[in-house]
Amino acid sequence: MTERTEGVVAVERPPAPPTRAERLAQDATAAAEVRAHQTHPDVVALRVERVRAQVDRLCWTGIVLGLAFTMTNVQWFAAAGSAPWSLPWLAAWFLDPMVSLVLLAILRAEQVTARYQVPTGPWTRTAKWFTLAATYVMNTWASWADGSLSGVVLHSVPPLIVFVAAEAVTDLRDKLTEAVTVAFTDAAQRAVHERRAPRRKAKGRKLFADYLAEAREAWTPGVVITPAWVRQATGCSRGLSSRLAAALSREEGQS
Repeated sequence: MTERTEGVVAVERPPAPPTRAERLAQDATAAAEVRAHQTHPDVVALRVERVRAQVDRLCWTGIVLGLAFTMTNVQWFAAAGSAPWSLPWLAAWFLDPMVSLVLLAILRAEQVTARYQVPTGPWTRTAKWFTLAATYVMNTWASWADGSLSGVVLHSVPPLIVFVAAEAVTDLRDKLTEAVTVAFTDAAQRAVHERRAPRRKAKGRKLFADYLAEAREAWTPGVVITPAWVRQATGCSRGLSSRLAAALSREEGQS
C-alpha cells in the first residue's frame, strides 16, 4: 500500500518478524495452556476411565470367545450320542447357553458394583464358581474318561481362562476405580497448589513499587499502617518498611 504526499511516495514496511525471545514466549504460553488442560482433574480421570473401558472390552471379548469354544463340547456331552437333529440332540445346545448366560449376568452385575466399590454377597461368588466349575467338568469329562491327557489340556484351557479372567476382571475394575479417584484427587490438589503458589517475576529484583502494590492490596480499612505491619504483609526489609509505611499512609490519609 502506498501513499503519495507532495510528490513523495511512502511505502509501508512489512512488520518485522518476531524475535527468538518473542517466539519462545509464545511457545511457553501455548505450552502452559496445553499443560493446564492436560493436568485438569477431569481430563486425568477421563484417561483412566478410557483405560478401564479398554480393559473391560478386552476381558469381555476373551470371556465370550472362551465360552463360545466350550459350547460344542458341552453340547456333545449333553447329547450323549443322540442322533443328530433329534430332540435330545437339539435340546443339548441349550445347556451351555443356560450356564453361560448366568455367568455373564453375574459378571455384568459385578462390573457395576465394582465401579462403585459396592461389595457383593457370598451367593454371587458361589454362583460364579459353580457355573465355571460346571462348564469345566462338562468340557473335560470325555477326555478324563478316555484317559486322553492332550484332550484334558485342550479342553481345560478355555474354561480356566474364563475362570481366571472372571476373577481378575473384578479386581481390575475395583483397582481402576481407585485409580480414577486417586488421579482426580491428586490432580485437583496439584491444581489448587499451583493456583496458590506465588508467581515469580521475570526479573529477580523486587522494586519499591512492587512492595507498595503488595502492601496496598493487603491493607484493609481499619488497619493501622506501621513498618511492622508492612514487613508482615510484604516481607520487605526493616529499612524499606519505614518508607513503604510512610508512602501508604499518605495514600490512605493516615499520615
